[in-house]
Amino acid sequence: MDIDNLFSSERINFNLISANKNEIIEELIHMIYLDGKITNEEEFKKEVFKREQEFSTGIGMGIAVPHAKSKYVKGACIAFGKSINGVEFGSIDNLPAHYIFLIAVPIESSEIHLKALSQITRKLMHEEIRNKLIKVNNYDEFIEVLK
Repeated sequence: MDIDNLFSSERINFNLISANKNEIIEELIHMIYLDGKITNEEEFKKEVFKREQEFSTGIGMGIAVPHAKSKYVKGACIAFGKSINGVEFGSIDNLPAHYIFLIAVPIESSEIHLKALSQITRKLMHEEIRNKLIKVNNYDEFIEVLK
C-alpha cells in the first residue's frame, strides 16, 4: 500500500487553530467531510470519539493518530493537521501532539487503517523526519517528507 494515495491537499492543514483534542479531531473530520469522503459528519465523529475513549491515540513523540472504521466512510483516507503549540492528547510520553493524522476507512477495509498506522509511526519514529515535518508548509513538501 502506498500511503501517499490516502492523502489529499484538501485534507491537510498546517496551522490547526483548535486548542484541545476534541476540537482538533472535529477540524480534521470536517476536512474529510468537505472533501466528500464521509457521508455523515456527526455519526463519524461519534465513532472516532468512541474509539478515542477506549484508548488514547496519542502515541508519543508529538504524534497522534485518531482513527475509525465506519459505514459512513466512502473510501479510505487520511487527514493531517499540524498544531504549532501542540495539544494534550493523552500521549504515553505525556508530551503534546503536534502532528495529528486522522485515518478514516470503510468498515469492510479490515487492514488498511492498520497498514497506514504502521507506516506513519515507522516513519515518524525518526527525529529527522519529525524535524522536517515541522518546517513543511505545502502539500508537495509534506508528501516528500513522508516518502
